[in-house]
Amino acid sequence: MSLTPRRTVLKAGAAALASGALVVPVVAAESAPRANGVNDDEWMRHLNDHVPLTGLTIPGSHDTCCTDPMHGTEWSHTQNWGIPDQLRRGIRFLDIRCNGLAGTASELGIYHSDNYQYIRLQDVLNQCASFLSAHPSEGLVMRLRNEYAGGNKLDSAEFQRRFNYYMDDFGFRRWFWTNPWWPTLGEARGRIVLTADFDNPWTVIQWSSGANTWFDTQDRWDGMENFQKARLVTAQFDKAFLNPAAKQMFTNFTSFAGGFNFPRHNARFIMPEVLKYLDARKTQKARFGIVPMDFPDQYPEVLRLLIDKNFIG
Repeated sequence: MSLTPRRTVLKAGAAALASGALVVPVVAAESAPRANGVNDDEWMRHLNDHVPLTGLTIPGSHDTCCTDPMHGTEWSHTQNWGIPDQLRRGIRFLDIRCNGLAGTASELGIYHSDNYQYIRLQDVLNQCASFLSAHPSEGLVMRLRNEYAGGNKLDSAEFQRRFNYYMDDFGFRRWFWTNPWWPTLGEARGRIVLTADFDNPWTVIQWSSGANTWFDTQDRWDGMENFQKARLVTAQFDKAFLNPAAKQMFTNFTSFAGGFNFPRHNARFIMPEVLKYLDARKTQKARFGIVPMDFPDQYPEVLRLLIDKNFIG
């Protein structure tokens, strides 16, 4: 499949491809292999190149960078691990939400609504690039969202311009998959698969919190009680299991903010329900797609079962 390139995010001039991102070197902490010999930090290495990305079960984080309640409140606190720890422990989907960065002309900051998380998009991309440099067998999926909130919100045209600034001026384009179809795992290795959650005219994978050509997503997050969310999560798992040949990426958010509880309290209810579902089916061959979670560090058995789902023959 080929498309005429545009002078947009899809342009890939020699200078942009040749320029390198400012990658912060890190020492990758190796995870101990489990009984099946799979390390969390390189679990994709054991899978066939020809497997479509949509045929995998991919653990993810919801509001990936919201690690400190001081940068907002406990209502916006969704993660304890930062990105390097998330990636080393097997997370392969990142939920990145941006507004304009105050005091800059072209940069993007990571936000929860209008609460700045004190991390910039270049920090996120450097951390991803560092991990992929150390683990070239792995691939990441990134939801990049325009939060459009508060005094630093950006209209669509400005958000597009700033993202292209990162791609070209910062030199991050070479790390991204920006084609408008889901890659195979072989094509995704060493890359960040962009899913655009902002208005744009580009021929890239376009995010949906419902359903479109690329996604079938369950992301109900408000106006419900714990048991209602649990039913939605298990129903989406069942739907993915019953439609193994679907071309869409099934996506199933376990996170929600219903009732009067903080995300960490809601996770204490929903994640044991997810564990119960997965554990009862741990020998069942299935692909569940992307599963974004709050506080996966608190639920290592869920993370393990999601990764192991990819190795059931």
